[in-house]
Amino acid sequence: QLQLVESGGGLVQPGGSLRLSCAASGFILNMYTVGWFRQAPGKEREEVSCISPGYTYLVESVKGRFTISRDNAKNTVYLQMNSLKPEDTAGYSCAARTSYHCSGKADDFSYWGQGTQVTVSS
Repeated sequence: QLQLVESGGGLVQPGGSLRLSCAASGFILNMYTVGWFRQAPGKEREEVSCISPGYTYLVESVKGRFTISRDNAKNTVYLQMNSLKPEDTAGYSCAARTSYHCSGKADDFSYWGQGTQVTVSS
């Protein structure tokens, strides 16, 4: 059974850091494109970051603060989030697709985790 499990969310003060993990079971994650999406209340879901072989993407609002990476030995993709801002508050989900293409479209991703909440507040 193909499964993605996110972890690492929580409550952090502005300027703080969190590292989100997206662990896969049932398939080899480095053969897939993996995206991190977030959705805040009242807002549309947006792709924050994406990684495929030889390519990474970060939405403009997180460049210089977030980093996406893989650990193939752990079959996990990470989203390191530094200098967090209140506007980063959202539910974060990772998703995977077989195509080696970061399309930015949630509908293109077939496999989703359950999500993890990130709250940035003082």
